[in-house]
Amino acid sequence: MRALLVDFGGVLTTSIWPAFAAFCEREGLERDAVRDLFRRDPEAIALLRGLETGELEPAAFEPRFAELLGLASSDGLIEQLFAGVRPEPAMIAAVGAARGAGVRTGLISNSWGSTVYEPDTLELFDAIVISGEVGLHKPQPEIYLLACERLGVEPADAIFVDDLRENIAGAEAVGMAGVLHREPLATIAQLENLLGVGLSRPLNAERRVSRPIVE
Repeated sequence: MRALLVDFGGVLTTSIWPAFAAFCEREGLERDAVRDLFRRDPEAIALLRGLETGELEPAAFEPRFAELLGLASSDGLIEQLFAGVRPEPAMIAAVGAARGAGVRTGLISNSWGSTVYEPDTLELFDAIVISGEVGLHKPQPEIYLLACERLGVEPADAIFVDDLRENIAGAEAVGMAGVLHREPLATIAQLENLLGVGLSRPLNAERRVSRPIVE
């Protein structure tokens, strides 16, 4: 394997779902209200896809999604949703270690509006594909192929890590090896086996991820 591509939110950060649940509890909603809308409500799914592909600006997404949740205010909704998300230092370090060992590294991220990445975070990657910038979203096959093209590798030579099964299925459909992320130690062990390099090394990772607003 010549390349390692990863998702951002839920892989380089802690899981987004507990953060969404905490938001719901703060707002007096059912704990899984946000998650259920994104999984079952056609209007919510359409809003999310519009946001991810850049067709819908955050200022347009927030009031419409707040209405679906039954909230009176939509001010800072995206920021509030992700308030509980934190960097995942072990995974950030693993990406850095892979790149240091000569593995090509890439980011494929479904954006939640204005992408807030610190320069240090982007320096981990040889290629970056943000859905809102390219008008595509995971699990569309074209977004994986574009990332491989930017890295200069064939899909069969690349690994993709994501915390959502449908996004892994999309990568596997174009010939990539998929690793479904649940917790860092297990994911890193799988990547070490696939890449044939050690990925556990110290890294000052906390400063490498700013406030995450991507999936």
